[in-house]
Amino acid sequence: MPYRRLPNTDQARIRALKAASVKADLYDAYDLAVSLKTLTEARNFLVRFEMAQTYYTECFERQAQAGRRHQVNVKTARLYLSHFIQVLNLAVIRSEVRTAHLAYYGLENNNNVPDLSAESALMEWGRKIVDGETKRISQGGIPIYNPTIAKVRVHYDIFVDSYERQRNFQSLTARSLETLASMRAEADGLILDIWNQVEQNFAEVTPNEKRLDLCRDYGLIYYYRAGEKHLE
Repeated sequence: MPYRRLPNTDQARIRALKAASVKADLYDAYDLAVSLKTLTEARNFLVRFEMAQTYYTECFERQAQAGRRHQVNVKTARLYLSHFIQVLNLAVIRSEVRTAHLAYYGLENNNNVPDLSAESALMEWGRKIVDGETKRISQGGIPIYNPTIAKVRVHYDIFVDSYERQRNFQSLTARSLETLASMRAEADGLILDIWNQVEQNFAEVTPNEKRLDLCRDYGLIYYYRAGEKHLE
């Protein structure tokens, strides 16, 4: 015998609920295999469930699009910041900048560039470098050129703005997914109720394949094990 399996994706859940709703539009209420009460509950829920699924999809797509732009901003900010620190280290080696002034930037005197691979590190070091150069120049220090701190600041600010927007997009996507996920149990419960009523209504129909076809009209999904249909 074939076995039925509840939908395991949101789109499949929507299709299953719509299938029963479509049947209600085609038949007289007395000829339906599902109670009007259940169909009304399913239709009302379907509206909310489709809206939640659409909103999650929109949130995810906005996050993905913004994410691609954000990665460009991350790469550019990292490039400028890394280059500035390298030039600053060279200026220290050439005695154009006093070694003690590295403390303004939170840097050690080892000619190394901090690990900027993580966005959180980029946020931290960008702020330190911009503040450090501003402080050093305010005390009469010669500005670093190629790149200037002005260029570094521009790309750092673009990154920070992009970083905050991306976090907001991620938060919206997470909340919309949480809402959608919280509705799945109710969706499965309604589908199960509909399928049980349909199977009970056609329980006496023969032959079996005709019974299964009548159930499939209401959206029931049946699976055969390997070789099972052929044996029938």
